[in-house]
Amino acid sequence: MEITEVRVYPVREEKLKAFVSVVFDRCFMVNDIKVIQGKEGLFISMPSRRRKNGDFKDVAHPLNQETRRWVEDRILGEYHAALEGRPSAPPAAAPEAPEERSLEEIEQAHLNDSFWGVS
Repeated sequence: MEITEVRVYPVREEKLKAFVSVVFDRCFMVNDIKVIQGKEGLFISMPSRRRKNGDFKDVAHPLNQETRRWVEDRILGEYHAALEGRPSAPPAAAPEAPEERSLEEIEQAHLNDSFWGVS
């Protein structure tokens, strides 16, 4: 399995730094991964939804630490590259670095970038 595309959507928030979409093997996309500024540095938060009891449950996540580290390293590398305005992967796998946007602009971008647009 390989990560064939990472799309980074930086946001202007205190702790939330970006939303990320990742494509695996050019055929499976995971949206709404978050880059979060924690007390000990940046980390990723996998997509989740709120349960009836108020807790959050991941809807997609790595099954082991090795895979989590592999995904997190790639995402954080792409996040830093986007902030610097340069691609960190081959051009086919890294779109142009987007500018920082508001949460509303990010929601619209994710809506426009949904699986309905995949060819």
